[in-house]
Amino acid sequence: MFKPSLTQARKFARSLACSVAAAALTLTTGAAAAGPSFVESSFWQTEVDAGHLPPVSERLPHIPLIVDLAAKGRSFGHQGGTLNTMVTRSKDIRQMVVYGYARLVGYSEDYQLQPDILHSFENVGNRRFTLRLRPGHRWSSGDPFTSADFEYWWKDIANNPLLSPAGPPDFLYVDGSLPRVSFPDETTVIYEWDQPNPQFLQNLAQARPPFIYRPSAYLKQFHADYTDANSLAAEVDYARVKSWAALHNKYDNMYKYDNHELPTLQPWINATAGKRIRHQFVRNPYYHRVDSKGVQLPYIDTVEMEIVAGGLVAAKSNAGQADLQARGLGFRDIPILRKGEKDGGNYQTYLWGTGAASQIAIYPNLNIKDPVWRRVLRDVRVRRALSLSINRAAINRALYFKLAKPGAMTVLEQSPFFDPVLRESWASFDPELANQLLDEAGLTEKDGYGIRILPDGRRMELVVETAGERQEVENALQIITDDWNDVGVKLVMRPLDRDILRNRVFSGTTMASVWYGWDNGLPQNHTSPAYLAPTDQVFLAWPKWGQYYQTNGTSGEAPDMAPPQRLLSLLHDWETAEDDTDRATAWRQMLKIHAEQVYGIGIISAAPQPVVVSNRLRNVPKRAIWAWEPGAHFGIYRPDEFFFQDGES
Repeated sequence: MFKPSLTQARKFARSLACSVAAAALTLTTGAAAAGPSFVESSFWQTEVDAGHLPPVSERLPHIPLIVDLAAKGRSFGHQGGTLNTMVTRSKDIRQMVVYGYARLVGYSEDYQLQPDILHSFENVGNRRFTLRLRPGHRWSSGDPFTSADFEYWWKDIANNPLLSPAGPPDFLYVDGSLPRVSFPDETTVIYEWDQPNPQFLQNLAQARPPFIYRPSAYLKQFHADYTDANSLAAEVDYARVKSWAALHNKYDNMYKYDNHELPTLQPWINATAGKRIRHQFVRNPYYHRVDSKGVQLPYIDTVEMEIVAGGLVAAKSNAGQADLQARGLGFRDIPILRKGEKDGGNYQTYLWGTGAASQIAIYPNLNIKDPVWRRVLRDVRVRRALSLSINRAAINRALYFKLAKPGAMTVLEQSPFFDPVLRESWASFDPELANQLLDEAGLTEKDGYGIRILPDGRRMELVVETAGERQEVENALQIITDDWNDVGVKLVMRPLDRDILRNRVFSGTTMASVWYGWDNGLPQNHTSPAYLAPTDQVFLAWPKWGQYYQTNGTSGEAPDMAPPQRLLSLLHDWETAEDDTDRATAWRQMLKIHAEQVYGIGIISAAPQPVVVSNRLRNVPKRAIWAWEPGAHFGIYRPDEFFFQDGES
């Protein structure tokens, strides 16, 4: 079995053959805290026997996170085996960070925050957060994980203008001010603001976390403040980048996960260099979680992630080539997956709920450069008319066998803020009212084919761009094409690569685009409603307003319409609220504005998500929610606790 180098401590020659033994001899570990008798992993036993790796009792933090599987209603597992899964783009090996879901704090399955990498945390009035690390915790390289890694990120990365030209991430700003950050000892980090920052911990628990720490022992070799200038210049030349800052940023990719030498705290470490068709990830010998019988997690030794064409995910799953698969599968794939079960595919297809606010949503771009289209799309009567002219029941019947829920984009029933009135808002199929609204908007003139004429004489041809990744999106747009044609709007569908689509939207080129609804359709009182306000360019209806917020006004455009300005004001109300009642009030008012203004035209929600699970794989819940935020897809269900029944590949 392949065993990667344990050091991952990249030297200037970048050799993976650097001495593991030398690294092990420099360790200054103490014994793990009193508890169960820890079980050595057979995967690393050879390295331990050779003296290249300390025994598990010395690799674990002094206070590991002990997981009581019995209390969670799960089975204790066996170490071993290789889990096969697929993604459709090489960059999506980052899903291992999502699925691994090792976070400073993370969500439990009932969406409550709890310490994970942290031993504990203290929150005083949402103003002062004390983060306490696990003593003796180590990176996958064996280097100590301490407050020095937080200090390095804060002082040498986030506040270094060469590495972070825009400064620290915007979630750390409260009323334009950054926190006071201190590091009293090697296991304590304190963030303190004068005003409340109630979403601070929630940000740390995201599917894509901010990583307010870095493996400093590894990265300092690429930082001008810590490395000999001549050696660093040689590294810059070797890597073919323009500067030491570019070099540092190239190797500092905690989320992308494509630098196999970058130490990590995730359950599996990247063991594959460069771009490959198959990427292998192996168990982290220093991982901080252990079950209550003393077995270090993850149970599964190796994950192999194959990169395949999007159209092949269902077929390969049908053939039994995936042990755990949901990404790349959609509702339309259920029949072929069910057939594979009966034909000896050796798997089951679970149907999970989905956590996005809408399975399909159309976003008119209010920031489009074209002045005529900008004026048209900013007229709420036009957006309401486009929504009213969609036959959602027909889409549900044709594409989802009536198993989804037609309606406008709003939160799901599992959220305390769900209101059925908002789901129905401007979402009934009413072409007559749609025609009336378009007439009231001044779009009364039509050509010989019944297509309305824009104020500058062009036909009202609304180009809707898609990422071209989901067949159900294109099928739905085919139905909507006929619906909109009946009210005098010609829909032109344009599939694009996802990255090209987003760049076009961000630049103001795109008229309208299709994506999921809000990632988090399950908000609670403690969930920040920032994604309902123009705070981020990734909300495709207002990319320029989001850019303006994200860059503190240095790029993009300031919101110049009253409802979006009101959303920002309500977000501030939520951030400064003293109790959950006031936070809930802000949430409900923001949801009402979205329902009235139709910034995203929701089509359908709650379509079942197929999840292929090997018959040998255990601890995967049969009933769950497939959600990016909160949830990190599989992450919230802790794949490090999944195991193969026989413990073999």
